[in-house]
Amino acid sequence: MLHKEDKKKVEQIQMIALDQLVPTDHLLRKIDRYVDFDFIYDLVEDLYCPDNGRPSIDPVVLIKLVFLQHLYGIRSMRQTIKEVEVNLAYRWFLGLDFYDKIPHFTTFGQNYRRRFQDTDLFESIFTNILHTVSS
Repeated sequence: MLHKEDKKKVEQIQMIALDQLVPTDHLLRKIDRYVDFDFIYDLVEDLYCPDNGRPSIDPVVLIKLVFLQHLYGIRSMRQTIKEVEVNLAYRWFLGLDFYDKIPHFTTFGQNYRRRFQDTDLFESIFTNILHTVSS
């Protein structure tokens, strides 16, 4: 019997948690289980003004974007952002929900140039992750 899918299903409101859509054996779940990225806040605290300027993009999200880019071999930050827009596992890993605005691809470049350039931040992050995983 021929069955035709109802195209209106995709327009229905669904009640589901993003966490339910990421497979339990996904690589990003394994990384999230073993690496607590909160140490990044301490590393970047001096690079942000505590009481002046616009609200910042979460620095852990910025670093995780670069992590995703390199882990999955994505060639540019522009393409990484496009992937995050459609990949639920990436959104989950970044701590973003369905409605959170994804940072513009130039955001990382601006932050790198203004805050992270000429620092040992990435080396410190890498070293910390290696120590965490090997412990």
